[in-house]
Amino acid sequence: MEVPVQSGFEYKAWPIITANDTGWQLELAHWEFIAPWYKSWTEVAESRKKFTTLNATAEKLLDSKIYQRAAQQQRCLVLSTGFYEWRHYKPEGASKEIAYPYCIQAANQDLMLMAGVYTDWLDKTTGELVRNFAIVTTEANHLMAQIHNKKKRMPLLLTKASAEQWIQPLAIEQIKTLLKVQVPDNYLQAHTIAKDFRTSAEPEAVYEYSELPPLER
Repeated sequence: MEVPVQSGFEYKAWPIITANDTGWQLELAHWEFIAPWYKSWTEVAESRKKFTTLNATAEKLLDSKIYQRAAQQQRCLVLSTGFYEWRHYKPEGASKEIAYPYCIQAANQDLMLMAGVYTDWLDKTTGELVRNFAIVTTEANHLMAQIHNKKKRMPLLLTKASAEQWIQPLAIEQIKTLLKVQVPDNYLQAHTIAKDFRTSAEPEAVYEYSELPPLER
């Protein structure tokens, strides 16, 4: 199941893994957590003008009115070969900061396993049932704090062992422990990419910016 690079703000489908009594299931789900009180896509679209639910904050997950139930009962894995973030830097002589895109990938494996929460939302005007999800985010580690240097956040990345735990039934204290997982800097590798990477035939290709200082490792 291969999905091309996309921004969450496109509100499209993305592959996730869920678990049930028969095992793990790979499926496409709508990337945006939809609260049950919305009755139609029109209401969902209107809500985006106020806030988005593409990501769910790990530190608030178990207390959130929107995410609490899913955090306790409907956790998933979000699959990705990498993600991108923007580093803000003001080159010498520039009048303001410039945003530079980075591709971030796992250093020693092809796929990243991100923690997610999912739910099923019913469009009450059409009867359509939509499986949807949000990626759980956490405080950035040292490497990601240099790249995503405005908000300093990153996806909650899981090792194979912690990923297997994440989608199984867990007690609250076990969930709290996993929500504090932080991968070390050497788990990740990052490089700059072209600013038009979204439309490029090779979106992950290295693109150098001579004015940009290297990241500290």
